[in-house]
Amino acid sequence: MTKKILLATEKAFAKPAVDGIEKVFADAKYELVKLENYTDHADFVNAIKSVDGVIIRSDKANSDVINAANNLKIIVRAGAGFDNIDLEACTAKGVTAMNTPGQNSNAVAELALGMMVYLARNGYNGKSGTELRGKKIGIHAYGNVGYYVAQIAKGFGMEVYAFDPFVPADKMAKDGVKKIEEAKDLYKTCEYVSLHLPKTKETVNSINYELLSLMPEGACLINTARKEVVCEDSILKLFAERKDFRFATDVEGDKTEDMKQFAPRYFATPKKMGAQTEEANVNAGLAAARQIVNFFEKGDITFKVNK
Repeated sequence: MTKKILLATEKAFAKPAVDGIEKVFADAKYELVKLENYTDHADFVNAIKSVDGVIIRSDKANSDVINAANNLKIIVRAGAGFDNIDLEACTAKGVTAMNTPGQNSNAVAELALGMMVYLARNGYNGKSGTELRGKKIGIHAYGNVGYYVAQIAKGFGMEVYAFDPFVPADKMAKDGVKKIEEAKDLYKTCEYVSLHLPKTKETVNSINYELLSLMPEGACLINTARKEVVCEDSILKLFAERKDFRFATDVEGDKTEDMKQFAPRYFATPKKMGAQTEEANVNAGLAAARQIVNFFEKGDITFKVNK
């Protein structure tokens, strides 16, 4: 029986990505159904009822969606983060959930460094700024994005450090990165810290005053991960206490209006846009489509994220 795959994207992929996804499934002789630019969550719930697989972006695949699916075997989030998928509901329903790690990494890393330049130059307001060359950058969580941040930062002439208990020192050393054993020491050492933490129970609000107050003169925090990992009250306290403290984030938080008074030391994108490049769009979409085909044809569960 022909597999039926749903492409459910509240914010549609760019046309080159959609064209590529269509070709992957056409070659596999799968039927592709598209639900693009929808505005009602109920449309997603209805569309998923009869499909075997689904690709999403930042769409909310909550328990209502998963439980409505009668034939669903796999859901793939085109991107690294997967906190928009109810993993417990997937496991209970026998659905394999996957992400597409690494496909957006360079795009996010370039945004992180772009934010650093923006803050270092005072939001391009015409006043004298500072340079990145010779400064110390700390990468908090050294995964796919962290790797690209390190490589670009080295191109700027920065000294690169990283904290990640799951990555061995020799791996970092091979990349030209110095491993820091304790998170607090990363913040004590580096003028710039770039966050690449996932959103988990342990990481929510973990970037707090205790850590950030350790940062040296010229402190600059960049968050292209999840807004929830940063304690916004701590950020506001640092802004008030330290005229040298700067913060840029790839998504507005709950206290964005309070923080705007500290511009140009503060900057936030109006929506999460780390992966919003044509290249990342295509890479993630094609990877998701290929993973679905490989799952059905080869039983490949390499990027499974649920139990």
